[in-house]
Amino acid sequence: MKKIIKDFKYEVKVIENKWIVLKDGIRLSARIWLPQTSEKIPAILEYIPYRKNDGTRTRDEPMHGYFAGNGYAVVRVDMRGSGESDGLLKDEYLKQEQDDALEVIEWIAKQKWCDGNIGMMGKSWGGFNSLQVAARKPKNLKAIIVVGFTDDRYNDDIHYKGGCLLNDNFWWGNIMLAYQSRFVDPKIDPEGRVKWLNRLENMPLWPVLWLEHTLKDEYWKHGSVSENYDDIEVPVFALDGWADSYTNPVFALMQGLKVPKKAIIGPWAHVYPHDGAPLPAMGFLQEALKWWDKWLKNIDNDVLDCPMIQAYIENSIKPNSKVEFIDGRFVGIDDIEKDIKYSHYYLNPYQLKQEKSNSYIKINTLQNHGLLAGEWMGAGVLGESPCDQRLDDGMAVVFESEILQDNLDILGFPLLNVKFSSDKEKAMLFAQLSEVRDDGFVQRVSYGVLNLALSDNKEKFEPLEKDKFIVKQLKLDLCGHRFSKGSKIRLSLANTFWPMFWPMPEISTLTLDLSECKISLPIFNGKDSNKIILEPQSAPLTPLTLLKDGRVDRTITYDVLNDTWTCITDGVGGVFGEGVYRFDEVDVLVEHNLKRELSLKNDDPLSAKYTIAQKMKIGRENCMIDTDIILTQTSDMEYFYIKGDMKVKENEKLVFEKKYNHKVKRNSL
Repeated sequence: MKKIIKDFKYEVKVIENKWIVLKDGIRLSARIWLPQTSEKIPAILEYIPYRKNDGTRTRDEPMHGYFAGNGYAVVRVDMRGSGESDGLLKDEYLKQEQDDALEVIEWIAKQKWCDGNIGMMGKSWGGFNSLQVAARKPKNLKAIIVVGFTDDRYNDDIHYKGGCLLNDNFWWGNIMLAYQSRFVDPKIDPEGRVKWLNRLENMPLWPVLWLEHTLKDEYWKHGSVSENYDDIEVPVFALDGWADSYTNPVFALMQGLKVPKKAIIGPWAHVYPHDGAPLPAMGFLQEALKWWDKWLKNIDNDVLDCPMIQAYIENSIKPNSKVEFIDGRFVGIDDIEKDIKYSHYYLNPYQLKQEKSNSYIKINTLQNHGLLAGEWMGAGVLGESPCDQRLDDGMAVVFESEILQDNLDILGFPLLNVKFSSDKEKAMLFAQLSEVRDDGFVQRVSYGVLNLALSDNKEKFEPLEKDKFIVKQLKLDLCGHRFSKGSKIRLSLANTFWPMFWPMPEISTLTLDLSECKISLPIFNGKDSNKIILEPQSAPLTPLTLLKDGRVDRTITYDVLNDTWTCITDGVGGVFGEGVYRFDEVDVLVEHNLKRELSLKNDDPLSAKYTIAQKMKIGRENCMIDTDIILTQTSDMEYFYIKGDMKVKENEKLVFEKKYNHKVKRNSL
């Protein structure tokens, strides 16, 4: 239970809107929490496109009010082309975005209330650009905190994974289209209607932009700090949770950086850890405050008196889609090579053993393998966790260990080495590590996917030659898990994974040469850690009125005659079930409904179809915007197709309509 703190050292004044004017005349809209003191103080910047006025307001007040009450000015800025800020938002993580951030930091440092010491923080987009801006070395930036971030935009983000196309690429682009359709509040900018209509007209369809880059090219390398970790010269505090999809970069960052650093991985989804779900949450704001005190106020404290990485090793649980709490413990790592040692299991026909096999096994998986995998990115919403994996494993090729005679802790990246051939030039390999509990339930521990027709660095498309054997390594996702005594280790292999990934154009058959196939598990041999504050705190919550409860419905149906599965996720009243609400301080109503429908026939990968329908309603009396968007993605052997339309009403009158009809080469997909 989060403790609400009301009494702080400083009284706080909130400036609802402050224009930051850039050198090219563009105005960025900022909300500022300012401690009431005559002393100059450090500042914290959060710089994102998610609308300070009516988007992230729910989470901003409890977090930024907390920092401000403890003596930090907090500046929450909407990026160019978002919220009430001027200009156009043309894509993610552009150089323009970084250039603007450098000007914002310079502006903050010159304010009469700032002592010139600035920190930057953020979750997701804000975590990405905190790293990217740090790599640009602004002189006043002294430290950063990043949550749910990536250091590699191609391999560890919402677009591609292992060179395969994530269906969340389409979902995320649709959500941003709806976000950008929201009005420019006339109470902040009386001339904002023209700006808003211009934004509607010029907003690109982002999924199309991302589909044009199926390989790890310069487009993705830009903004990927993994290209040169040495560019970052300020201390970094990195956090994420196992239920999220961004844990891999936490280890990578800790291995790559040479600056003062620390990392925490808990059980949470894609949320700030003081709002942690699944539980237990942590005292993120207290930990963050110590980080800022150390690097922005030069206070000697114990913020680095802990292991470099503190990670939550999760105990076995009975799998279901509604996980609210995960039992486990935090452990510490200072030296990854010392604390983690790999143990190898060789693939034998349907078994994992210590000795090699000379057998061959074929993999030809049904197209709808993966129905119960849950969401790629958990958002802390019930229903998104992976279910009992027995159904999906029944469609896969499964290898199992003997019954474990003792508990087994793993922490790190499981590694799968395979030697295989394919009968098609494009194919994917999916691998899943699970625990088969003694009660028969199968809990997913980690998984990975690999486009087998890409070079190891994912920069080249290398069509597979029929029946030619090659060797690849598949790195499964970072995980921390205790296999219980009496359970078994299971490895499941497949060459499809729907509805999480778009299918390859043809049904393929892989042949594995088991003499060179093994799974290597990262066995943890280190110590427990009790250095993390587990009692979450925050400042008072944001005043809002819940007008209508929200919910997220999830269904899977099977058409027996057509051998077709259809998966539907329906966010009613809110994409993540948050409901319809009104922000009381600014009198703005927000309603965002989103329905996803994915269908696929088992005998035809080209039947894949993904439709997203959205309603975005926002505003107040006599200023109500109502947007309806519907887009569908399909494909054939050579192309992706995205078609649909957007209609926008202002006070019940249609004021804007746009048709979408895009065709993009599949290339390596």
